[in-house]
Amino acid sequence: MSDAYLPHPARVVERIQETPTVFTLRLELLDPQAREAYVFHPGQFNMVYLPGAGEVPISIVSDPQDPHLLDHTIRAVGRVTHGLARLRAGDQIGLRGPYGRGWPLGDLHERDVVVLTGGLGCAPVVVAIRYILRRRRHYGRLVIMQGVKHPDDLLWRRQYEAWAAQPNTQVLLAADQAPKGDWPWYTGRILDLVDEADFDTRRCAILLCGPEPMMVAGVQAFLDRGVPAEAIWLSMERNMQCALGHCGHCQYGPDFVCRQGPVFCYHDIRDRLGRRGY
Repeated sequence: MSDAYLPHPARVVERIQETPTVFTLRLELLDPQAREAYVFHPGQFNMVYLPGAGEVPISIVSDPQDPHLLDHTIRAVGRVTHGLARLRAGDQIGLRGPYGRGWPLGDLHERDVVVLTGGLGCAPVVVAIRYILRRRRHYGRLVIMQGVKHPDDLLWRRQYEAWAAQPNTQVLLAADQAPKGDWPWYTGRILDLVDEADFDTRRCAILLCGPEPMMVAGVQAFLDRGVPAEAIWLSMERNMQCALGHCGHCQYGPDFVCRQGPVFCYHDIRDRLGRRGY
């Protein structure tokens, strides 16, 4: 967009209720020039502005080849997101973006890709999964690993089942706590299944997103399998308020998550990941 400081008006085209607390807004920029100029990469985010409430960083989950409809999956947890949850088709809000560095999917052709995510914050990697599946011939095997606390926390359950039916695709799902007979997948930690992931450690990429302790443990599990540090990428979550690197809220050592991230190569942040104070 032309002015990083000003939100562009956008219209809600469709609202989809994913779970009782999670919803997706499909947005369209109203300015035709802004719409034509808008380009993003999987893993980047927008600042979504609700007049009278404020703005929040939200990952873009639509495909880059369809930039006219920008999908944002949101969990209602605070003042702004609860306000966004009340929007309906035809309502107007503001968008700034796209911001940050996304997944290096263009550099991963011919590699096996393992996507590991934990908890409810899977939107930043879901867009990578969809991107790869729409361009399947450019990539090797795809391993999708999702861990949740309870079975009801698994977003898009039918989608995971559809992914599992795709060629050269493995889906491993786990719930920490699951009633017997109601959960056909593994009960326990998703990291317990790392050894079951079928991929070539010599030519692969690992994409991680979720609670930081889980990502720290996940990195170590893949390093133990022989994956090089340069092949591991993480989407970091910090308090991003301006998205321009000016306010300092998301400073992560010498970097700003809103500018140099949210996606980082593990090799570049190995001295900071999981350390108190960062």
